[in-house]
Amino acid sequence: MSATATMNNRKKTSLWAMLIIVLAILVLPLTGYLYVHFTGTDTVAEESNPRADTWRQVREGNKGYSAVKGQETNVLIEGAGQNWRQLRNGPIATYGAWLLSGVLVILAAFYLWRGEVKLNHPRTGKTVERWTLNERRLHWTTATLFILLAITGLSLLYGRFALIPLLGYPGFSAYATAAKWIHNVLGPVFMVALFIILIKWFKNNLFTKVDIQWFKDFGGMIGDKHPSAGKFNGGEKVWFWTLATAGVALCFSGLVLDFPNFGQERFVIIVAHLIHILTAMLLMAFSLGHIYIGTIGTEGALEGMTTGHVDVAWAEQHHDLWLKELEQAPQKPRQ
Repeated sequence: MSATATMNNRKKTSLWAMLIIVLAILVLPLTGYLYVHFTGTDTVAEESNPRADTWRQVREGNKGYSAVKGQETNVLIEGAGQNWRQLRNGPIATYGAWLLSGVLVILAAFYLWRGEVKLNHPRTGKTVERWTLNERRLHWTTATLFILLAITGLSLLYGRFALIPLLGYPGFSAYATAAKWIHNVLGPVFMVALFIILIKWFKNNLFTKVDIQWFKDFGGMIGDKHPSAGKFNGGEKVWFWTLATAGVALCFSGLVLDFPNFGQERFVIIVAHLIHILTAMLLMAFSLGHIYIGTIGTEGALEGMTTGHVDVAWAEQHHDLWLKELEQAPQKPRQ
């Protein structure tokens, strides 16, 4: 074979080799797509940043290893906690403030328009016992606990916005620590007092046909007509059953938060916290109406819970059916 022929063969071999290399460069990567296509394997994780994958798994609450034993101690970051924080400090705090402010504005406007509901007839000077000493003690104990819990709870919810500018960070830190301790300790005590109230006055707060007419007449708050009522009128019964539902939910959710060492997972605590705040806001809104009617809204109403006795004229106007029961019983109105 001549030198020229040998050179041509080498050129052909080199060209074929280069062509095969180029084809290999173009075709070999396609085998990965073919593998994924026929096997269904997801390669996103292999193509993504390993560190990003790690933190993504942490953010999703995936469990790892921890030498500390307990509920979810092997979860580094619970993503639901951040979602809860945004919900608590956002819509709940905002709408809660609007709710309480709105109720106060409505009550103030109603008082300016209606004023105090006066007695239609002069006082007789004769009184009947409305509440016993123990009943008044129970009421004021529960009311005091409720007010303290409301103040400490609201200050913990809105403290960053309202109190830090006034007290500063060190001052608010000291106050928040004390408020949290007071809230946690008095909560179970309030629960006991509330359950005593619910048991004691359960039968008296069952709704009857008389209450339907009471609601139709707006409880005598609008106009001069005063509907009949027994020992508890329709409005007082609504307050009672609000305590029996929202109040009980408030107490049990508070126990979940107060004692987090009984195996509750974070999701359970988050749900309990949500129930606790919503029911607390509802009770505070209702309590404002209860306080208004029992103090400046109705003449003579507060006397029953301070002295234990009310004038016969007041009883006849607001609780006539209850007064008739007293008159038919051995106990008579006293001088």
